[in-house]
Amino acid sequence: MNHDTFDEEVLDAELVEDEGEALAVVQEPAPRIVVDQHTILHPGQALPTTADGPRYTELDLRVSPETSALLKKSDPAETGPMKAFREWCAEQRDEQDGEEGEATGRVPVPCTTATFTEYSRHLMAKGLQVSTIKNYMSLIRTAMPVGKKPDSSEYLQLLALYRKENKRALKVKQAFPLTLPYVIPMIQKAEASGRAIGIRDAAIFALGYRMLSRSVEDVDLLIEDLTILDDRVLVWLAEDKTHKGEPQTLVLRDRPDIQLVPRMRRWLQHLAGFGVTTGPVFRHLLKNGEPASTETRERTATERGEHLRPQTINERVKYWFAKAGLVGDGRPISSHGLRAGAATDLAEAGATDEELEEAGRWVKGSRIPREVYVRPVKNAKKDVFEKVAVFEPSPGDHASVES
Repeated sequence: MNHDTFDEEVLDAELVEDEGEALAVVQEPAPRIVVDQHTILHPGQALPTTADGPRYTELDLRVSPETSALLKKSDPAETGPMKAFREWCAEQRDEQDGEEGEATGRVPVPCTTATFTEYSRHLMAKGLQVSTIKNYMSLIRTAMPVGKKPDSSEYLQLLALYRKENKRALKVKQAFPLTLPYVIPMIQKAEASGRAIGIRDAAIFALGYRMLSRSVEDVDLLIEDLTILDDRVLVWLAEDKTHKGEPQTLVLRDRPDIQLVPRMRRWLQHLAGFGVTTGPVFRHLLKNGEPASTETRERTATERGEHLRPQTINERVKYWFAKAGLVGDGRPISSHGLRAGAATDLAEAGATDEELEEAGRWVKGSRIPREVYVRPVKNAKKDVFEKVAVFEPSPGDHASVES
């Protein structure tokens, strides 16, 4: 053997005897130094290498079926915006093939910065609100794997131009406020149906108005979260949109018009009649009024299980608004109208910004109670032209209006 040409790395090899067979040379790679800009060495400490790291087994990489199910349930890749993004990517054609070219598609996950930017322009071409576009793009970027998220700078540059050239895209469509003159007829109409779904919907509307709740809070509410007393309902919330990780107990005093206590009791008694005393408060119902189980909803509601979807409450609000023969003013009729209606009633009754903040659980100092509810009410009650005397033309005056 020519020692002059012997590979130096053989010095790191082991000699392994395999039951009478010839000695085999098993070569291991030399340990590599592992450092980055965050590495700190104390006096006398050697540089860390790959040999110092842990040796993982397959078990270290696996999660349980229960954990896997929970991760899939909260997977941002399953949101509506992400599904729409996947469909758009699949429909894309190579421009070099012309409009009649075959759909070649774009890779949705992980998407390139170019695809991410182009999709933002697609949303802008649809004339969506700036806030909607920002929300969709944020959800899509969040759904990308760690370390493979697209650059947002190009998309934000387009959005800034879109914002400048499309002032109407900045306008936020406010929901029609379902104040008491609207929500009470809806509740009464639902109850008059004599059906279990009417009892459920009446309870949803009463709670949504009195709690100024968001629809997602209603559908996530559990029976265990409620304490119903004679004159009030206590609602325990683990968190809400503006109080992440901050549990709170809401005290909802009843009113003669809303009748929250009897309506919630009537609905919970209906559930108890079918043996349901825990789990989601508001559930899907079969035609006979029986609460739908996970099994009966498996094909249509696997993602929410026994819980209603927020969109379902939206649909029920629209349904009973129409059934009650009510007419709006052109603004969207939606479940958010219950929250907006209660806030509007409070503002018209003279509630302060701080009182509205507390009732609606807005973050302290939020501009929403002041600008969306209090200020419009105050502006509607005053008119600077009331200071101007009404002009009454004399007979024969040309300024008079001819019929």
